Amino acid sequence: MARPMLTILAPEEIEKIKSASLEILEHTGVNIAHAHAREVLQAVGAKVEGERVYFPPKMVMEAVAKAPRKFTIYARNPRNNLTVGEGEPVFAPGYGAPYVTSASGVKRKACLEDFIKIAKLSGASSNMGISGGVLVEPYDVPEKNRHKAMLYACMVNSDKPFMGSATGEAHAKDALKMAATLFNSAGDIPEQPVMISLINTITPLMLDERMVGALIAYAEAGQPVIIASLGMAGATSPTTLVGTLALQNAEVLSGIVLAQTIREGTPVVYGSASSITEMRNGSLSIGSPEGAWIIAAAVQIAHSYGLPCRAGGCLTDSKILDAQAAYESMMNLQTAALAGVDFVLHAAGILESYMSFSMEKFMVDDEICSMVRRIIRKTELNEEALAVQLIHEVGPGGQFLTTDHTYQNFRKEFWQPNLSNRETYDQWRLNESLPLITRAEKRVQEVIDSYEVPQLDKTIEQKLKSFVEI
Repeated sequence: MARPMLTILAPEEIEKIKSASLEILEHTGVNIAHAHAREVLQAVGAKVEGERVYFPPKMVMEAVAKAPRKFTIYARNPRNNLTVGEGEPVFAPGYGAPYVTSASGVKRKACLEDFIKIAKLSGASSNMGISGGVLVEPYDVPEKNRHKAMLYACMVNSDKPFMGSATGEAHAKDALKMAATLFNSAGDIPEQPVMISLINTITPLMLDERMVGALIAYAEAGQPVIIASLGMAGATSPTTLVGTLALQNAEVLSGIVLAQTIREGTPVVYGSASSITEMRNGSLSIGSPEGAWIIAAAVQIAHSYGLPCRAGGCLTDSKILDAQAAYESMMNLQTAALAGVDFVLHAAGILESYMSFSMEKFMVDDEICSMVRRIIRKTELNEEALAVQLIHEVGPGGQFLTTDHTYQNFRKEFWQPNLSNRETYDQWRLNESLPLITRAEKRVQEVIDSYEVPQLDKTIEQKLKSFVEI
């Protein structure tokens, strides 16, 4: 049976939004704070006035058509290679939070020890396809060396693909050199796509020098990039959701055009991170139903261009791991998965509108990821599955529990929880089962204690360590 799909926009509505975006790009333009980027865009037909770049519609559409619909990211363990855009969502953990919140609700600055623990949780997860990028911002590592320390921790604690630094050209080139070292490449760049990076616009209609510098470095090296826009409807983008979509689309397209101009065929992911402004205090709300609506609509727009889409995740505005965190996270992730999202960043661990990370929430979100995977998993429809003969044999008033059919099929058909409690009430009371948050806290420590760090050639590890200077 086909994967269930959610659609928000009609085809003609998608075209109206795309047309509005082209009008914005042609007549309003985008400020790009990078001289070389403006030069290469001007050389292929863009109009440039100061930092403002205007994109002719034909130029935009020709560039977008050069981007691949799907691509592979290679891991140092080939079993962990992954393809983005093949129909199954790739999950990546939380990204960029400066704080960590404990199970008790205590919030503190994140440190490198936290980062390493989260890298191990991600490495151990059967749901996370990416080990991580900026899992958290470790305050105890000097900023000039932080990007290398984070990348090193992702590389040595997991043999999955990872995310490269996007904080400027120099940091991107450091990431490329480290990746080349990890994969024993001949030069300073890896010989195939081995990582993906997050390039964020500044809404409305700006690309800053650091992000553009990183984008150019990765595009020249043939490494995939996510071009993402985060509009706050009512503050940095129009209050109307379709207006926010039109603005977001224009920003993402401008980055994609630049990537394809630098290197035709650069793997790109259309990134949607927009949501609404909480008008009572002016803050970003990522746990809102409007944000989920934008996620679903953005996937349709991205796919209409033939592009893979990044959106969604277990997103919440809650400050602690509570019922609000659970229902907002499930709403956002399930919406993204049913809409057909290709790459899910912030799939696990995020609290407080991207500001904090919870390891206990990581475990709960990992369970949610597993549940959502089951919902969208294709189901066989054949004679055995329909079980007509079995139903005939059991007949009215019979039971299926002790049949061979049940024994042969329940393990592959039924999802099994790691954290959720399915005991009867009497069993639950008799066993004095722990509350979910306590179980999640206990599970974090169990995973970290039992995790076996994948082996890495000692010579390569020493080269990476020397490069990082930690």
